[in-house]
Amino acid sequence: MFKLIKRFLKEEDGLGTVEIVIIVAVLVAVALIFRRAIFEFVSNMVKQIFDNKDLQNESLRGITPTP
Repeated sequence: MFKLIKRFLKEEDGLGTVEIVIIVAVLVAVALIFRRAIFEFVSNMVKQIFDNKDLQNESLRGITPTP
């Protein structure tokens, strides 16, 4: 019985999995804490990308963009 317990404690096969699970849990917690900031950042980036694309399309067609 003691040999089984010693062997179990010395075994390190599952440590990599545990480390990955802990890292994922920390990343999820950070994402939940800062979700408003993340959503605002992403929405502003998407808005800038599509607004600039519309301005480029208008300038290609000879339409002057209005501010």
